[in-house]
Amino acid sequence: MAVASDAYKAGMRRLAAGVTLITTPGAAGPSGLTATAVCSVSADPPILLCCVNRGSASHAALLEAGVFAVNVLSTADRPLSDRFAGRLTPAEKFAEGEWGVLETGSPVLASALAAFDCRLVQAVDAGTHAVLFGEVQAVTVADDPELHGLLYADGGYGRFATPSDDIDQGF
Repeated sequence: MAVASDAYKAGMRRLAAGVTLITTPGAAGPSGLTATAVCSVSADPPILLCCVNRGSASHAALLEAGVFAVNVLSTADRPLSDRFAGRLTPAEKFAEGEWGVLETGSPVLASALAAFDCRLVQAVDAGTHAVLFGEVQAVTVADDPELHGLLYADGGYGRFATPSDDIDQGF
Protein backbone atom coordinates (compact mmCIF):
# COMPACT_ATOMS: atom_id res chain seq x y z
CA MET A 1 0.00 0.00 0.00
CA ALA A 2 1.36 3.40 -0.95
CA VAL A 3 2.14 5.94 1.74
CA ALA A 4 -0.29 8.84 2.23
CA SER A 5 0.37 11.91 0.09
CA ASP A 6 0.67 14.20 3.13
CA ALA A 7 3.29 11.96 4.76
CA TYR A 8 5.25 11.79 1.51
CA LYS A 9 5.17 15.58 1.10
CA ALA A 10 6.27 16.11 4.72
CA GLY A 11 9.26 13.85 4.19
CA MET A 12 10.23 15.42 0.85
CA ARG A 13 10.14 18.91 2.41
CA ARG A 14 13.19 17.83 4.44
CA LEU A 15 15.23 17.10 1.31
CA ALA A 16 17.33 20.19 0.57
CA ALA A 17 17.65 20.94 -3.13
CA GLY A 18 19.20 23.52 -5.38
CA VAL A 19 16.80 26.10 -6.78
CA THR A 20 16.53 26.61 -10.53
CA LEU A 21 14.43 28.44 -13.05
CA ILE A 22 13.28 26.33 -15.99
CA THR A 23 12.69 28.67 -18.94
CA THR A 24 11.57 28.25 -22.51
CA PRO A 25 10.88 30.54 -25.47
CA GLY A 26 7.44 30.60 -26.99
CA ALA A 27 5.39 32.05 -29.81
CA ALA A 28 3.57 34.24 -27.26
CA GLY A 29 6.78 35.04 -25.35
CA PRO A 30 8.96 33.23 -22.84
CA SER A 31 7.59 31.05 -20.06
CA GLY A 32 9.18 29.66 -16.92
CA LEU A 33 8.86 28.23 -13.43
CA THR A 34 10.86 27.60 -10.28
CA ALA A 35 12.02 24.00 -9.86
CA THR A 36 14.08 22.00 -7.39
CA ALA A 37 13.74 18.58 -9.05
CA VAL A 38 16.69 18.73 -11.45
CA CYS A 39 19.58 16.29 -11.77
CA SER A 40 22.29 15.00 -14.07
CA VAL A 41 21.52 11.88 -16.10
CA SER A 42 24.55 11.41 -18.35
CA ALA A 43 27.85 13.15 -19.10
CA ASP A 44 28.26 11.58 -22.56
CA PRO A 45 26.09 12.77 -24.14
CA PRO A 46 25.34 15.48 -21.57
CA ILE A 47 21.72 14.96 -20.48
CA LEU A 48 19.87 16.30 -17.46
CA LEU A 49 16.33 15.90 -16.24
CA CYS A 50 13.82 18.16 -14.58
CA CYS A 51 10.40 17.41 -13.18
CA VAL A 52 7.57 19.79 -14.04
CA ASN A 53 4.01 19.72 -12.74
CA ARG A 54 1.75 18.95 -15.71
CA GLY A 55 -0.80 21.39 -14.28
CA SER A 56 1.60 24.34 -14.45
CA ALA A 57 1.12 26.96 -17.15
CA SER A 58 4.69 26.39 -18.34
CA HIS A 59 4.33 22.64 -18.93
CA ALA A 60 2.59 22.97 -22.32
CA ALA A 61 4.98 25.75 -23.38
CA LEU A 62 8.01 23.54 -22.61
CA LEU A 63 6.64 20.65 -24.67
CA GLU A 64 5.61 22.91 -27.55
CA ALA A 65 8.98 24.70 -27.75
CA GLY A 66 11.01 21.49 -27.47
CA VAL A 67 13.85 23.45 -25.84
CA PHE A 68 14.50 24.81 -22.35
CA ALA A 69 17.18 26.25 -20.10
CA VAL A 70 17.92 25.30 -16.50
CA ASN A 71 19.18 28.39 -14.67
CA VAL A 72 20.88 27.54 -11.34
CA LEU A 73 20.18 30.33 -8.86
CA SER A 74 22.50 31.94 -6.32
CA THR A 75 21.36 33.37 -3.00
CA ALA A 76 21.35 36.79 -4.70
CA ASP A 77 18.64 35.52 -7.09
CA ARG A 78 16.17 34.52 -4.36
CA PRO A 79 13.61 37.18 -5.39
CA LEU A 80 13.49 35.59 -8.86
CA SER A 81 12.73 32.21 -7.31
CA ASP A 82 9.70 33.70 -5.59
CA ARG A 83 8.61 35.51 -8.80
CA PHE A 84 8.74 32.38 -10.92
CA ALA A 85 7.01 30.27 -8.23
CA GLY A 86 4.13 32.73 -7.98
CA ARG A 87 1.06 33.25 -10.12
CA LEU A 88 2.46 36.11 -12.16
CA THR A 89 2.05 36.29 -15.91
CA PRO A 90 5.08 35.24 -17.98
CA ALA A 91 5.73 38.89 -18.87
CA GLU A 92 5.73 39.83 -15.17
CA LYS A 93 8.11 36.96 -14.30
CA PHE A 94 10.66 38.02 -16.92
CA ALA A 95 10.37 41.75 -16.05
CA GLU A 96 13.17 41.27 -13.48
CA GLY A 97 16.67 39.96 -14.13
CA GLU A 98 19.01 40.28 -17.10
CA TRP A 99 18.08 37.72 -19.76
CA GLY A 100 19.95 36.48 -22.81
CA VAL A 101 20.01 33.35 -24.96
CA LEU A 102 22.49 30.65 -25.95
CA GLU A 103 22.08 27.99 -28.67
CA THR A 104 18.37 27.11 -28.42
CA GLY A 105 16.91 30.57 -27.85
CA SER A 106 15.73 29.66 -24.35
CA PRO A 107 15.97 32.50 -21.81
CA VAL A 108 19.22 32.35 -19.83
CA LEU A 109 19.70 34.42 -16.68
CA ALA A 110 22.95 36.42 -16.79
CA SER A 111 23.40 36.15 -13.00
CA ALA A 112 22.86 32.36 -12.84
CA LEU A 113 25.57 30.25 -11.19
CA ALA A 114 25.24 27.97 -14.18
CA ALA A 115 22.85 27.73 -17.10
CA PHE A 116 22.21 24.59 -19.13
CA ASP A 117 20.67 25.21 -22.54
CA CYS A 118 18.83 22.04 -23.57
CA ARG A 119 16.97 20.37 -26.41
CA LEU A 120 14.08 18.24 -25.14
CA VAL A 121 14.77 14.61 -26.08
CA GLN A 122 12.10 12.82 -24.05
CA ALA A 123 9.15 13.54 -21.76
CA VAL A 124 7.74 10.89 -19.45
CA ASP A 125 4.51 11.37 -17.49
CA ALA A 126 4.81 10.27 -13.87
CA GLY A 127 1.86 10.98 -11.59
CA THR A 128 1.15 14.70 -11.46
CA HIS A 129 4.45 15.57 -13.14
CA ALA A 130 6.37 15.11 -16.35
CA VAL A 131 10.02 14.16 -16.31
CA LEU A 132 11.72 16.16 -19.06
CA PHE A 133 15.04 14.92 -20.39
CA GLY A 134 17.19 17.57 -22.03
CA GLU A 135 20.33 17.10 -24.06
CA VAL A 136 22.61 19.98 -23.13
CA GLN A 137 23.55 22.13 -26.11
CA ALA A 138 25.48 24.85 -24.23
CA VAL A 139 26.56 25.69 -20.68
CA THR A 140 27.59 28.88 -18.92
CA VAL A 141 29.23 28.90 -15.50
CA ALA A 142 29.67 31.97 -13.29
CA ASP A 143 33.21 32.74 -12.24
CA ASP A 144 32.48 34.58 -8.99
CA PRO A 145 33.65 32.89 -5.76
CA GLU A 146 31.39 35.22 -3.75
CA LEU A 147 28.22 33.64 -5.20
CA HIS A 148 26.57 30.81 -3.26
CA GLY A 149 23.99 28.35 -4.51
CA LEU A 150 20.41 28.90 -3.35
CA LEU A 151 18.93 25.89 -1.54
CA TYR A 152 15.33 25.18 -0.55
CA ALA A 153 14.18 22.90 2.27
CA ASP A 154 11.27 22.71 4.68
CA GLY A 155 9.60 25.82 3.29
CA GLY A 156 12.64 28.08 3.50
CA TYR A 157 15.74 29.16 1.63
CA GLY A 158 19.37 28.76 2.64
CA ARG A 159 22.81 28.03 1.31
CA PHE A 160 25.39 25.30 1.63
CA ALA A 161 28.00 25.83 4.34
CA THR A 162 31.28 23.94 4.32
CA PRO A 163 32.91 22.85 7.57
CA SER A 164 35.44 25.64 7.06
CA ASP A 165 32.53 28.13 7.14
CA ASP A 166 31.79 27.14 10.73
CA ILE A 167 34.65 25.28 12.41
CA ASP A 168 32.48 24.54 15.49
CA GLN A 169 30.10 22.21 13.62
CA GLY A 170 32.07 19.19 14.81
CA PHE A 171 32.53 17.52 11.40
